[in-house]
Amino acid sequence: MFSSVTLRSAATEDRPALLLRPWREADVPALRRAHADPVLRRRTAYPVVGESDGLMFVEDHRRDWELGTRFGFAVLEEETGRLVGCAVLKRPSAAGPAAEVGYWTAAHARGLGVAPRALEAVTAWAFETFGGAGLDRLDLLHQEDNEASCRVAAKSGYALEAVLPPAPPEFPLSGHLHVRRAPA
Repeated sequence: MFSSVTLRSAATEDRPALLLRPWREADVPALRRAHADPVLRRRTAYPVVGESDGLMFVEDHRRDWELGTRFGFAVLEEETGRLVGCAVLKRPSAAGPAAEVGYWTAAHARGLGVAPRALEAVTAWAFETFGGAGLDRLDLLHQEDNEASCRVAAKSGYALEAVLPPAPPEFPLSGHLHVRRAPA
């Protein structure tokens, strides 16, 4: 139903336009290169090491799109098609009031405003698409020591709502919960 969704973030004077679209098998080589970054591997719950991991990543995202539970976008520079990140909307309940957003940026694209622009595109799409079904809140979670994600959240209008205690083994460190509410 949503598998043909394409989102855009316009170019600025010093930054290229971004294109967000569902993951494809052709993205696997670039996905593997992005996941070679130790910073990304440390922060992601879904590491992609080999070809089979990449194909499983794409297949899992395709299935989740069809189920309507998780909408993962490859984030590309529109002009070059170069993979610069990932943005995702996790929607555990089709009619629930809350959903979760997430993102990562490839090492070569950090500091270029990719994450805030991709997050803004997914945020606007989420409220536009699911607001009529009751979505009125988006949660953004990250480990407390991830200062870059905290800056992205603030730039994107996600207010810090709570510091969460560690929950080992999956979340060994405390975390931040940032929230953005639907526009009035």
